[in-house]
Amino acid sequence: MGNCNGLPSTGNQFQPLSDSGVGLLDGGINVQPAPPPPRPQQSSTHHHPSPAVGRVLGRPMEDVRSTYVFSGELGRGQFGITYLVTHKKTKQQFACKSIPKRKLINLEDIEDVRREVQIMYHLTGHRNIVELKGAYEDHQSVNLIMELCAGGELFNRIIAKGHFSERKAANLCRQIVMMLHNCHSMGVMHRDLKPENFLFLNKDEDSPLKATDFGLSVFFKPGDVFKDLVGSAYYVAPEVLRRHYGPEADIWSAGVILYVLLSGVPPFYGETEQSIFDSILRGNIDFSSDPWPSISSSAKDLVRKMLRDDPKERLSASEVLNHQWMREDGDASDKPLDIAVLTRMKQFSAMNKLKKVALKVIAENLSEEEIIGLKEMFKSMDTDNSGTISFEELKMGLPKLGTKLSESEVRQLMEAADFDGNGAIDYIEFITATMHMNRTEREEHLYTAFQYFDEDNSGFITMEELEQALRKYNMGDEKTIKEIIAEVDTDRDGRINYDEFVAMMRKGNPELVASRRCK
Repeated sequence: MGNCNGLPSTGNQFQPLSDSGVGLLDGGINVQPAPPPPRPQQSSTHHHPSPAVGRVLGRPMEDVRSTYVFSGELGRGQFGITYLVTHKKTKQQFACKSIPKRKLINLEDIEDVRREVQIMYHLTGHRNIVELKGAYEDHQSVNLIMELCAGGELFNRIIAKGHFSERKAANLCRQIVMMLHNCHSMGVMHRDLKPENFLFLNKDEDSPLKATDFGLSVFFKPGDVFKDLVGSAYYVAPEVLRRHYGPEADIWSAGVILYVLLSGVPPFYGETEQSIFDSILRGNIDFSSDPWPSISSSAKDLVRKMLRDDPKERLSASEVLNHQWMREDGDASDKPLDIAVLTRMKQFSAMNKLKKVALKVIAENLSEEEIIGLKEMFKSMDTDNSGTISFEELKMGLPKLGTKLSESEVRQLMEAADFDGNGAIDYIEFITATMHMNRTEREEHLYTAFQYFDEDNSGFITMEELEQALRKYNMGDEKTIKEIIAEVDTDRDGRINYDEFVAMMRKGNPELVASRRCK
């Protein structure tokens, strides 16, 4: 059954609010040229005195072509065209998804694009999610600059191969479900998982797989129920057809993809969209046709558990990853899956106090779309709507995101994030402790933070300036100041210059190191 005759392409989408499978995105992190020396005045990159505000992203319009050179077309979706672009200064290549504004007819279309940008910023830094580098809006279009995935669609590799060995299928499925685990723990439901929406980073046989199209994704809180019928016919869960669903619908779609990876054909088939839906609602899965008789019972067990009709009985993302067939080399890994927000809070609690305050300055200057996802998470933890998260709320909220912690661990995180020591975490404190560290890679953010400390614009942070800034947060004791200077002042002149400050901000950041490695 070498060919994939039962596997039609994206044509079979209903209500496809998103681009089909060509949302190639950007490489995101190390695109900055070498940092300039600090200057008293930040120079504007725009020549208009005050550019008009765009109706989609709601911020000043800017011309993407002043930074990137456009070349060939990479693909077309229902909403836009994806181009190959090159950063003028660094010569790095990216993909640019260009969405013509004339196609955004009503408010709902605009909301969809806005939400796609917010969600991609929110999910930044995961190895199985295409990285959004930046979003630009001009008079004609919205342009999303994204990591270039040159390895093509998963869909095309399935067509070429027919189907995969169990080991290879497990490896691909693991990456898809790790991406889902990250989305669900970050309060995002994908809603359009299918092989066309996964791209390989490069042409290698073992290239990482990246989820690309978040055009139908939504933020959710535990217990939310959704009713809108979205997705793609072959991959849609029965409860979506019944219009009463939550994040478990993503697991169903991943189960359909796993079935396709192993056999080359979808489990539910029909000549028309309606007959596909009828087949999904009947739920009979064929394990008797070739190649199923030669596939392990453990693989079939996992497919069955991901395709349970009742979403409550379906495995969660972490249960899928712990299924014996999915475990790498058959062994269960002892280390629990850390959720991104927790990893970030732990990293934050280990930082020196100067870095913590600098991150707070950066957090206060982030744009709305960069932090809206974390804002949603904050709101879902702040159960009494007081505007702060208490120790009890943090203790209750973290397990809901999918992580178990001892009381002393929660206490530690609480103390790390609670800047002013008032026993609760406010909104900005939460953002500061949980934002992804690639925010510190952006030159303008680092410069703003440096200026916050360098009050006299001398180009240095002196011991007095450091003490003054830290004292606002009851951190300015002599011991702390000495430790910071010892750690950061590498030329030993008793003060911190801009380069030393930048080096400290970028140091010890495993997420950034990892993302550079896969380039």
